Amino acid sequence: MAKSVIIVESPAKSKTIKSFVGRGFDVVGSMGHVRDLPKSRLGVEVDDGFTPKYVIPTGKRKTVTALKKAVAGATTVYLATDPDREGESIAWHLAEALGLESPQRIEFNEITKKAVQRSLENPRQINMDRVNAQQARRVLDRLVGYKISPLLWKKVRRRNLSAGRVQSVAVRLVCDREREIAAFTAEEYWTIAAEFTPGGERKPFKARLAKVDGEKANPKRQEQAEALVSGLKAVTEYRVDSVVQRDQSRKPPAPFITSTLQQEAARRLGFSARKTMSVAQQLYEGITLGAQGSEGLITYMRTDSTRIADEARDETRQFISSEFGEEYLGGGVARSRRRNVQDAHEAVRPTSITRKPDEVRQFLTQDQFRLYQLVWQRFLASQMAPAIVARTTVTVVGGAYELRANGSRTKFPGFLSVWEESKKPTKDDATPGEPSESDETENNELPPLTEGESVDLTDVTPEQHFTQPPPRYSEASLVRALEAKGIGRPSTYAPILGTIVERQYVDLLARRFHATDLGLEVTDRLVAHFPNILDVDFTAHVEEDLDKVEGGEVDWVDLLREFYKPFEADLERAMTEMDEAQPKETDIPCPREGCDGKMIVRHSRYGEFLGCAKYPECAETMQMPATEAGAGTPPESAALPPTDSPCPKCGAPLEVRQGRFGPFYGCTKFRETGCKGIVNAPSATLCACPECGKGNIIEKHSRKDKVFFACDQYPDCKYALWNKPTGGTCRECGALTVEKHRRDGETYIACSRRECAGGKTREESAK
Repeated sequence: MAKSVIIVESPAKSKTIKSFVGRGFDVVGSMGHVRDLPKSRLGVEVDDGFTPKYVIPTGKRKTVTALKKAVAGATTVYLATDPDREGESIAWHLAEALGLESPQRIEFNEITKKAVQRSLENPRQINMDRVNAQQARRVLDRLVGYKISPLLWKKVRRRNLSAGRVQSVAVRLVCDREREIAAFTAEEYWTIAAEFTPGGERKPFKARLAKVDGEKANPKRQEQAEALVSGLKAVTEYRVDSVVQRDQSRKPPAPFITSTLQQEAARRLGFSARKTMSVAQQLYEGITLGAQGSEGLITYMRTDSTRIADEARDETRQFISSEFGEEYLGGGVARSRRRNVQDAHEAVRPTSITRKPDEVRQFLTQDQFRLYQLVWQRFLASQMAPAIVARTTVTVVGGAYELRANGSRTKFPGFLSVWEESKKPTKDDATPGEPSESDETENNELPPLTEGESVDLTDVTPEQHFTQPPPRYSEASLVRALEAKGIGRPSTYAPILGTIVERQYVDLLARRFHATDLGLEVTDRLVAHFPNILDVDFTAHVEEDLDKVEGGEVDWVDLLREFYKPFEADLERAMTEMDEAQPKETDIPCPREGCDGKMIVRHSRYGEFLGCAKYPECAETMQMPATEAGAGTPPESAALPPTDSPCPKCGAPLEVRQGRFGPFYGCTKFRETGCKGIVNAPSATLCACPECGKGNIIEKHSRKDKVFFACDQYPDCKYALWNKPTGGTCRECGALTVEKHRRDGETYIACSRRECAGGKTREESAK
């Protein structure tokens, strides 16, 4: 019997949707894109109206064949790809690749039974304006990447380089910040805090010196601070000059959009942008909730709008009223007025506010639970009443000195009942060259004071400070900067951050981006020769034009033509005017017998190494000595001592070489005979393997260079852990205990089995 077919992007999503639509439908997955521009060539006919030449990648041919078989004889084919530009483009590519004559486009912002059934009742045609906006973006990115990257390979003399319309601007932001930090000169300043005790049983309070003789107190040197301290101590009487009380309303935060979700997940959970989007995708596509079946827990996570559906708002208001009381009902948060907001989809929110995090915790992994709880709390808070905070400012005077004390207490918690916001600016928000607001003296709550009463000075403390340079970008603050400047889109933030690290343009150290020498060099060259590509405002303007293409206001080919003419001129000039990078010379002689050449610094995808300057006549290479190692060389590259062991394949001597996962011993005959005999660096044994009893647990690396711990008897034994084992065993179940880390950096010990609550506690670990 003929059925209708729904094509989605992922198997996880198809499983959830299948449970909603019944027997009359088949639900199949396309596994993302089925057509794309070819990797081996530009794939854009510039002289023929920028016509893209799409191909079906080799890895997708079986998928396309299976999809053709699935839709053969179907009564109706519904294309249910993601509800954004890229999803619309994938739907169009599916229709083209499968030869569909009249496919029906459906989309839903959440994967729930109600939303899916509603979309089936309201199908539409593929929106070609959306498709063309995505085509324009893809072609723009291809032109920039495939035209500039080969130029960089030639001029910088490194193959693993790339340029990107958005990627390169992100690197520039990091490089500009690096230079600001390098140019910054710290200035000394002092603050003076005093402690006063009022009469009776009232508690003491702290105040900060604000004025001297009516002028702002601003001691710059220690001797100035000490003179002020002596003057304060010499005053015989202090009195309360004024007590000012006021109520301050703290508005609730807006619901999450993609960028703010990534920022808060980084700050509160320690998630990278890529991890946040991966876990959010799982929550969106559906989680099996026991007898309830599979259900999407959050709405679509790639969005730049704070808009929410009336149905969700009404449900949330009813929930707040019943759980907290009528006084906790808020007026909702107004829509965002940020630049370039598409407003095509709702904010990121739970699909049902009544599904409390603790009620579904048993069905979620730890990461899924933490992110769902974050989304649930943020959305609930956004619909609650503002908090009312009573603030008190007390001025104390004595002689020529005026001191100020601040206090606060919460009169009405409002949204703070479920969401606590930071009261002080983070490092990302600090103003360089200015005293931090954290220098202000803040009391949780001041004792009751009256104007004119005397208070006793009990202590005076001077404290030295230095103005701080602008902070390096974290993942959260770089995403916020890109968003504020109108660069990129919700779907691009996580891939961009990953790419700039993989290309070695930046290093991510202690969760902060540091520009590498390579990043600085490439950025300087691109700024000099492609000023538009690296211009923040120009990139933001392109995003606005893409929005106009989606709105049907601008023709996508005209947009490409307007961009390409000046870009082509810049490219031609750069071909002749951009200088070629010169290799860094060393005084190290070539070790090959009979060669009088010197070794120069060369680069590979695994870091720096030394190669003979007479290449290709002499192809001798050697490990980068520790004294010569640069930013691109792993610190352990010179850690292996020479060895007398022979090659396990041909018996020739072994030499130390650098690989993707660090140093190893390789055959010296590799260049002459092609012998690939290697001996991996010895890895420290951590403990005996509990699985096989024969092997030992050692540190290993995954294909993506992620550290894990596994038995050295692989593949006979496949026991593995992500956390480092301690060598001890769990007091409850006997499994290995492992080291784990909290967001604040604290290390504690726990059982390696997630379902076991045993192992040592944080308190025991501290002891």
